[in-house]
Amino acid sequence: MAHKSVAVLDIRSSEVAVFVGERGVNRTFVFKASRTESYDGYENGVFYDVSKLSEAIRKAVAAVEQVCGERLKTLYVGVPGDFTKIIAKEQDIGFPKKRKITEKDLSALFAAGREEVRDYRFMRVSSMIYVTSDNQRVVDPVGISTAGLSGCVSYFYCSEYFCAAVESVLKDLRISAQYLPTQFAMASYLIPSETRDECALFLDAGFLSSTVSIVLGNGILAQNSFWAGKGQVAFLVMDRLKVPYEVALTLLHRVNLFAKPEDGPMENTEILYRGETYEYSPVLLAETVEEGLDKICEATEAFLESFDERELDCKPLYVSGEGLYEIRGALEHIEKRLNRMMEQVAPDLPYYNKPAMGSRVALLDMACEDRRKSGLLQRIFNGFGG
Repeated sequence: MAHKSVAVLDIRSSEVAVFVGERGVNRTFVFKASRTESYDGYENGVFYDVSKLSEAIRKAVAAVEQVCGERLKTLYVGVPGDFTKIIAKEQDIGFPKKRKITEKDLSALFAAGREEVRDYRFMRVSSMIYVTSDNQRVVDPVGISTAGLSGCVSYFYCSEYFCAAVESVLKDLRISAQYLPTQFAMASYLIPSETRDECALFLDAGFLSSTVSIVLGNGILAQNSFWAGKGQVAFLVMDRLKVPYEVALTLLHRVNLFAKPEDGPMENTEILYRGETYEYSPVLLAETVEEGLDKICEATEAFLESFDERELDCKPLYVSGEGLYEIRGALEHIEKRLNRMMEQVAPDLPYYNKPAMGSRVALLDMACEDRRKSGLLQRIFNGFGG
């Protein structure tokens, strides 16, 4: 792999994507190769079929290696919310007298709160916000003089089950894995830092699974994943309209939740799919889609209402992921149901400026930054120019 390039595996709830890329100029990225493969997905932290996940990863890796002309040695693997545990806690350190904070002090602060979690593997740690002894709130305290420092810290863990499932195939391919929390990467990349500093709400709406996060500064305060997404809405359409599942998915792209019954045809209409004609009611379709979306609303609302430590009522909900953006009127329906402002976010990149690409670009961004930091540390320990 080229010195600046990184390889990433993005595991979503209906497909996996392997891609190789590097940072460009002005916050852009250069994608050198990519391949997406479908698989069965997962529910409540368990894959439906690990063998099909493995097959999808193998195919995607082989395709990317063929394009790149070399073997992948390391994959930065995005860990979905279903397989991620976040522990948020406050940590503090004090000094005999006022002095400048160093990176070593931050490492000590993080290490003091790190704990072993049964059935989970530590991924990374990040501070949401720091507060100095004189109550100065800062994002980066290195170099600041203070007699003490406290931090609201997020510890990210990945389930051993997920690691075992991924490493079972990567071991055969002689590829090592480094794990990244997907929703944290997305929130950090897609939501402006000044917004996160004051606390932000983020919904990653997926195909079978969605995750809502309470984001604070450079960390996650709390997070919850639930089994609801575009796939379940399509299943409800399939059941109510008596059409095949593939047709139901196609109808999700045709529905218009903005339209009122009096604005469109009340009679049934038809859709032609692979040579077969299917009849359906536009009114029933819209009602069914709204009912399906309500499952996402209910899960999101229940989580936010259970978290009363901060004032969240006035906060907008930022949304990304593949689950909602192709359903016309979906965001507006959820906005009305939750009585909360919604804002769809996506990468500000040509071709990749779709919510469905949010996790891919965000994971590439985090992987590139981790690669840069690890390279810097190696140069420090080995001596620059060595």
